[in-house]
Amino acid sequence: MKFDLGNFLKFSTALLNMGYLDSLTSAIAGQSNGESPDSGGGVSEDSKFSYGFASSPGKRSSMEDFYEARIDCVEGETIGLFGVFDGHGGARAAEYVKKHLFSNLIKHPKFISDTKAAISDAYSHTDTEFLKSENNQNRDAGSTASTAILVGDRLLVANVGDSRAVICRGDKALAVSRDHKPDQSDERQRIEEAGGFVMWAGTWRVGGVLAVSRAFGDKLLKQYVVADPEIQEEKVDNSLEFLILASDGLWDVVSNDEAVAMVKPIESPEDAAKRLVQEASQRGSADNITVVVVRFLENEASGSTSSR
Repeated sequence: MKFDLGNFLKFSTALLNMGYLDSLTSAIAGQSNGESPDSGGGVSEDSKFSYGFASSPGKRSSMEDFYEARIDCVEGETIGLFGVFDGHGGARAAEYVKKHLFSNLIKHPKFISDTKAAISDAYSHTDTEFLKSENNQNRDAGSTASTAILVGDRLLVANVGDSRAVICRGDKALAVSRDHKPDQSDERQRIEEAGGFVMWAGTWRVGGVLAVSRAFGDKLLKQYVVADPEIQEEKVDNSLEFLILASDGLWDVVSNDEAVAMVKPIESPEDAAKRLVQEASQRGSADNITVVVVRFLENEASGSTSSR
């Protein structure tokens, strides 16, 4: 694709007017506010899983991370709904996705019968509705989303952006989502075929400004930055120990293997999530840090039974 300097300058000016370049400098300006992380947790009524979360602004002066961790009931089935939403260009998109994504999902007529299709539709519908709500906004906003849905013995992980889901299965750390970065060959090809471009500006960025290639919102870049989730399904069985969902404030400084090793000996998911937030902060993470941990209790019950 031929690089056109004139178009780039026009594009960059438009992005400046929409507030993108402001968001690029927010991490530099922010300082640690010293607040302890917001945290909590719970356990399902059927005692099949427990969960915990922790979230901190870290060194940022503003908080653009949001999370959801809740238990619901759909058609008589106990459902676990977990998500991490990392905003950019402000908190509007992440807050909107937190409020509406799971509600849209569980209302979908095929939620139980075809959960993957329901997830894809819910992501698309939520993105469309958020963009409609942005008509009167002068500055653009977007958000990543990493979600995990528990339906019976099925764990469905969906991802848009660079928040990440990692499981511990058979004592091994396994990523069950892919970070959507503009320099990935398939993502770059998709962006360029749509008329966009990817360039280096401290890291690889769509249009020289956005460091993720998929997200909710980002109206000005919507032609290139899509909200189409990649979905991976895992079976909940005796080998599946726990799940970690986290924003890139964790993954920038803690590897998948390290995170799993830290969580493994901690029985309480809330304490485990707080431990990961604390570790990321101590390692100098420059971003907001949000972590959700889900521990599968059937695995522990089976393990204790087999040891007797």
